[in-house]
Amino acid sequence: MSSPERRYSFEFFPTKTEAGHEKLLATARQLAGYNPDFFSCTYGAGGSTRDRTLNTVLQLDGEVKVPTAPHLSCVGDSKAELRELLNLYKDNGIQRIVALRGDLPSGMGMASGELRHANELVEFIRAETGEHFHIEIAAYPEMHPQARNFEDDIANFVRKARAGANSAITQYFFNADCYFYFVERVRKLGVDIPVVPGIMPITNYSKLARFSDACGAELPRWVRKQLEAYGDDVDSIQAYGEQVISEMCERLLQGGAPGLHFYTLNQAAPSLAIWNNLQLPR
Repeated sequence: MSSPERRYSFEFFPTKTEAGHEKLLATARQLAGYNPDFFSCTYGAGGSTRDRTLNTVLQLDGEVKVPTAPHLSCVGDSKAELRELLNLYKDNGIQRIVALRGDLPSGMGMASGELRHANELVEFIRAETGEHFHIEIAAYPEMHPQARNFEDDIANFVRKARAGANSAITQYFFNADCYFYFVERVRKLGVDIPVVPGIMPITNYSKLARFSDACGAELPRWVRKQLEAYGDDVDSIQAYGEQVISEMCERLLQGGAPGLHFYTLNQAAPSLAIWNNLQLPR
């Protein structure tokens, strides 16, 4: 099932406490043993975790010894602030960036900052740093929740790709068909960069349902109803979730997906259960 071109990666979020940070590092060290291609680290709405993201990225890259890609968003940051961050990352040997528009902080009606859209951020990174960074962009197989319609969203993705992106990571989803359809659409429009599926393990039904409703990821009715039926039976929820996600990943890889990007929520076990079920290379 594995091929040399496939790439596997794990995503973390910066924590607010020292204990949380230590747990994150322990998780990262465990996952590093599986030789992933890279880690990524998120960036809070409006750059609210800027320093924590920076510190986490440099520690994962420098101490855990896995290439780490910071998320960088343009909402709320000036070009000068972005330039400073890019130079910091470049000077510290970081070679991959996930370039996003970013979430608007609550209460902010529209994007602020000198750059309003992710394609402008990609262009800015290229203008400032040339080809130094491998740039990842976001893809939304089920449409970005703030897009006017699916056609607009596809056009936005194509703009980002043509601005100079190297590859894309999708929002998580639970329906492989939406991924295959999205990739087919963008290929027909001449975009040939790898589009790597984002994978969200299922461990907590109520949190997942809330999160999915907010970010526009559809939790299929048959999955939702089965998870509801388990009530507070955490073991059954996790076993069922592991089976559903493992089967979807198998289908994605067999259908030609160029790898998998796991949203770890700073935990190792759920992603590794799927990894081991798929017998991915270590």
